[in-house]
Amino acid sequence: MFRGRFWLLVSLLTLLVWSAFGVGGPGAEAKDSFLNIAHRGASGHAPENTLAAFDKAVKMKADFFELDVQMSKDGHLVVIHDATVDRTTDGTGRVGDLTLKELKRLDAGSWFGPEFAGERIPTLEEVLDRYRGKIGILIEIKNPELYPGIEEKVANALKKRNMHRPNNGKVIVQSFGHDSVKKFHRLLPSVPVGVLLSYGDYRDGVSDEELADFARYADYVNPNQMLVDEDLVRRIHNLGMKITPWTIQTKEEADRMIALGVDGIVTDFPELGYRK
Repeated sequence: MFRGRFWLLVSLLTLLVWSAFGVGGPGAEAKDSFLNIAHRGASGHAPENTLAAFDKAVKMKADFFELDVQMSKDGHLVVIHDATVDRTTDGTGRVGDLTLKELKRLDAGSWFGPEFAGERIPTLEEVLDRYRGKIGILIEIKNPELYPGIEEKVANALKKRNMHRPNNGKVIVQSFGHDSVKKFHRLLPSVPVGVLLSYGDYRDGVSDEELADFARYADYVNPNQMLVDEDLVRRIHNLGMKITPWTIQTKEEADRMIALGVDGIVTDFPELGYRK
């Protein structure tokens, strides 16, 4: 009886010490694993998918930044969101119709602000070499149907840098093209993968059957935030997957997602992703 009371007292005193000094208790690991993901870099502060935006994400101490990868006409992996260069550069045309040399001539920063004039479209290899070991990188394979073989090229870029090893923990690959995610998973099963869900495709909800199918290969289900409720979060967690919704733009949106128990948020403003 005395021994039981003694250890109960020790446990209570330990919890009091954790509380007083801000030290994490048994639930600290789960809280600390919350992912603050800078969308296309810190794209609320710098032009999206540029080194300036990725540098800003590092400076703001985001856990990951997200980027979009496509392929140039001559087969290079380039970091840009749209299928054309029109919106985010001073050029015109489809990404896949332009060579790397032609893409590198474009100004990818002036549209955001004159202080970013001269920012260029980076290659995936440039980004991996510059940031590996400094921050996590969430790679979205964009429009995989336009670029046959893009999964192998991404996998090879990671393998070349030993970024595919299970203990790396700093790379996630995702896509709206779920067949592309499956293909990448077969190529590099050690790298976590996620399926992206748009509101338009899942406005009627995500079924248990769909989630069960995702769970066969995916580690993350990453939906538009409009799809997220407590039930979806619970069902994803019950299948052993995580959820990091996108794209969070206000404190109110961030607070709602955190209250629902998501595992992280994707935001243009990394300052919104710090858990208090």
